[in-house]
Amino acid sequence: MSGKTGQNIAAQAQPERVMLVGVMLDQERAGSSAVRLGGFQTALAEAIELVKAAGGDPVLVETAKRDRPHTALFVGTGKAAELSEAVAADGIDLVVFNHELTPTQERNLEKILQCRVLDRVGLILAIFARRARTQEGRLQVELAQLSHLAGRLIRGYGHLQSQRGGIGMKGPGETKLETDRRLIAHRINALKKQLANLKKQRALRRKPRESGGIKTFALVGYTNAGKSTLFNRLTKAGAYAENQLFATLDTTARRLYIHPECSIILTDTVGFVSDLPHKLISAFSATLEETAQADVLLHVVDAAAPNSGQQIEDVENVLQEIHASDIPCIKVYNKTDLLPSEARQNGIKRDSTGKITAVYLSAAENTGIGALREAIAEYCAAAPNTDETETL
Repeated sequence: MSGKTGQNIAAQAQPERVMLVGVMLDQERAGSSAVRLGGFQTALAEAIELVKAAGGDPVLVETAKRDRPHTALFVGTGKAAELSEAVAADGIDLVVFNHELTPTQERNLEKILQCRVLDRVGLILAIFARRARTQEGRLQVELAQLSHLAGRLIRGYGHLQSQRGGIGMKGPGETKLETDRRLIAHRINALKKQLANLKKQRALRRKPRESGGIKTFALVGYTNAGKSTLFNRLTKAGAYAENQLFATLDTTARRLYIHPECSIILTDTVGFVSDLPHKLISAFSATLEETAQADVLLHVVDAAAPNSGQQIEDVENVLQEIHASDIPCIKVYNKTDLLPSEARQNGIKRDSTGKITAVYLSAAENTGIGALREAIAEYCAAAPNTDETETL
């Protein structure tokens, strides 16, 4: 291997240097100054983790305050000039805005900053492109990416034509400059047909479960709340589980034995996040349908997260959007081992009527799992006892 080739490989292995931009808008500044700042900082911290999950190196974080987004640049002209100077000074490869940008704003910013710009939607799509493993997952991600790119295929990208690869450029992004709207429309239609066929196959696989009267419980929750760890603890399925955002994209289901008169189908689903892109919800409708078709939802909450209340609200908003808000739900407060001892709760919590409302446990420490099984037993009906794994 020549020295030059070795240098090229090393250069390709280096993560992109990313500048993260967060803007506190007037509508986000309700409440006390401490609450406003705390919520804003929490959102920025999550965005940093999203950048890392996409494979980037968040070397710089820039913040600003505005009453409302600038029509052409989201930030004002003065701030855009400051960002341009920082991009040049710090060798920034990519600027990520923790907001949704219009195609015009994204294009104008790229002209001024002289580097690629991604908004929050594009960043999440980039993560999904890296993590999708099954055929259906890849098709759904490509559909979401193409839907997002369709409005951005307009003149004005000449300064970026020599660039290849990088966050957000995987898959259809690699050829977006050469692909016109007509070709994208054809590809979108083809993807929708393929996904429709997979949806029919999924419905056929679900019929035997429904006819057998087996209850289906779906694990839902904010990303990185510990759903896959809990799924593995209950089923010993060995599903991929890591302490990172969107570690799991593909839905996995397994028959779970509770007691001689009760077994269920437990499904592990993709995690949610605040401001989850509508394009992604639409593209992943086949996968999210597993949640909407469940008999009971197990809403896994990161009990140790400082903004757990907001995360619960974000998940409930998505459940409402996919028409799953009326399904019976048990909140499962996970990661209780990370709470101060005086704040820890254990076991099952019930309301005044005796109905189960929450279960407190630690999947990592294997504490409280028995209480969750007891809660499931109250909801499930008798079913044949088998132990087969199905990856949907």
